[in-house]
Amino acid sequence: MTDINQFIEGLPKAELHLHIEGSFEPELMFEIAKRNRIEIPFGTIEEVKEAYKFNNLQEFLDIYYAGANVLITEKDFYDLTWAYLTKIHKQNVVHTEIFFDPQTHTDRGVSFDTVITGIHRALVDGKERLGISFVLIMSFLRHLSEESAFETLKQAAPYKDWIEAVGLDSSEVGNPPSKFESVFKKALDENYLTVAHAGEEGPAEYIWEALDLLKITRNDHGNRCMDDDRLVARLVDEQMPLTLCPLSNLELKVVPDLRDHPIAKMMERGLLVTINSDDPAYFGGYMNENYIATAEALELTKDQITTLAKNGFKASWLPEEEKNQRIEEVETYYQHN
Repeated sequence: MTDINQFIEGLPKAELHLHIEGSFEPELMFEIAKRNRIEIPFGTIEEVKEAYKFNNLQEFLDIYYAGANVLITEKDFYDLTWAYLTKIHKQNVVHTEIFFDPQTHTDRGVSFDTVITGIHRALVDGKERLGISFVLIMSFLRHLSEESAFETLKQAAPYKDWIEAVGLDSSEVGNPPSKFESVFKKALDENYLTVAHAGEEGPAEYIWEALDLLKITRNDHGNRCMDDDRLVARLVDEQMPLTLCPLSNLELKVVPDLRDHPIAKMMERGLLVTINSDDPAYFGGYMNENYIATAEALELTKDQITTLAKNGFKASWLPEEEKNQRIEEVETYYQHN
């Protein structure tokens, strides 16, 4: 193991871009499918892993939604979330802000209550037993209608104390942020924070829309901002966080090679960028794997890696005092390692 790898493994980290349904490891998928007597189109765990090879975002989404079909009970959602938390605990992730996709489940007859109660209960247990603080973000699926998003926002009302923000994910191309302007305005009126996936496969224009129409606090992905110098200048000026996901970008062919990933150039230009895992069960790695692969491909220094870790806390929604404390912990770790 290299010195840099050891440094990364011990570094305190925050994860800001994680889809809980995307942390569904094949072993757990088989276990839950068996428990719920649900047929899945794979005979072995190896077959599932073989299927986790994609050419684009849509191919990934097709299998992502198929896997989610086995999640039925509150225990299923608890087990899914708990498995993620125990994994990141070993990687020194001390704070996580996770997405969940209620429409993926409510559209097949699983109640909103079942989904959120299982996830939230695991997150509370993770805070108490593992010391991992958390924020929950409810995402709307952009390939569905805005009416469907409105219905989801309505279903969320009784659980408002559990949900910090609303987001926008799923098939980006052809589903611009502007499609959801009205439901995001309603969410803002109800005091939710807003974030959106923009500029992953979609153009830089989608980032402009997310900023101006959805009034986002943070932009998920955002690789394509580099196509537009005026946009980069604005993002730098506003210190708008970008939650980048290197291994996801590689697996979905957003970049042909990690050596082509823009994160180092983004840092040079003053963008507030963070490293995250996105859908780690599908894309070959959790936080440490993303940090290590990126550091190796781009020959990042300890100083750059430390900045990325600090950015994770800076861009988080932790209370200011806690945020500063975590950033100080990262600096202390850097000074002693």
